[in-house]
Amino acid sequence: MSERDDRDEAGYRASVEAQRADRDARLRDPLSWLSLVGLHWLRPGRQAFGAAASNDILLEAGAGEVPPIAGVLEVVDGRVLVHPGEQAGALGIDGAPVTPGTQLVDDRDGSPTVIELASLRLHVIRRGRDRLALRVRDTAAPALRAFPGIDGFEVDPRWRLRGRLIPAPVGSTVPVPDIVGDVNDEPTPGDVELAIGSTAYRLHALESAPGHLWLVFGDATNGVETYGGGRFLVTGEVQPDGEVEVDFNLAYNPPCVFSPYATCPMVPAGNDLPIRIEAGERVGPAAR
Repeated sequence: MSERDDRDEAGYRASVEAQRADRDARLRDPLSWLSLVGLHWLRPGRQAFGAAASNDILLEAGAGEVPPIAGVLEVVDGRVLVHPGEQAGALGIDGAPVTPGTQLVDDRDGSPTVIELASLRLHVIRRGRDRLALRVRDTAAPALRAFPGIDGFEVDPRWRLRGRLIPAPVGSTVPVPDIVGDVNDEPTPGDVELAIGSTAYRLHALESAPGHLWLVFGDATNGVETYGGGRFLVTGEVQPDGEVEVDFNLAYNPPCVFSPYATCPMVPAGNDLPIRIEAGERVGPAAR
């Protein structure tokens, strides 16, 4: 290897390590997946929430006090309204007290409305065929304090591969199951074809940031060194001729590794690779 090649490889390794360090920092954010402490499916009608055992939704905060009845969520015609409890100012939105009957925007409509309650942050998610749930984060969650950092395979430039996007017809979808039992037809730009060793493989791609692809894939390390439900990867930018970089050193764990209350997509049929991808993030024994 020439001196220039040595410099190029060192620069590449440093780039991957920098991206891993950035992901580590984002996971330590008070509102990361590590802060996710609850998921409560909602039904039509009124559901009280708070610290009292009599509530439909029981809430405890790592910091600050949750009132016995903090409020009521009302689901009507696919909308979710919030009514504060008797303790004035216990619920806030953007630092202001919640007005009775405020409609909560769910995550499917963009940025959801976030309710502040002690150290908790609550918002509504919509999954599958309009199933609604209250997602609960705690900025003082024990998992945030206990997080040991990301474990990963050693960076190996040999897992930085070139693939090619095989476009699908406009409007194509691929069925993607998720961990809560739904199967969602997700838009797909096509398949990524790539060679690993002497064998060619194809993976269904999903949409990611403009110009990039998102791969949800499994491999033979799942359940051993890596999470049993597969991993995620965002590709490089797709070139005009369809060429795309697939860097397995950047493969990362789904949110379900960090919280049992996440609603992760699972590996689509056809995206389980029958080989070991010894690159990217790993997990400890408890998450396998």
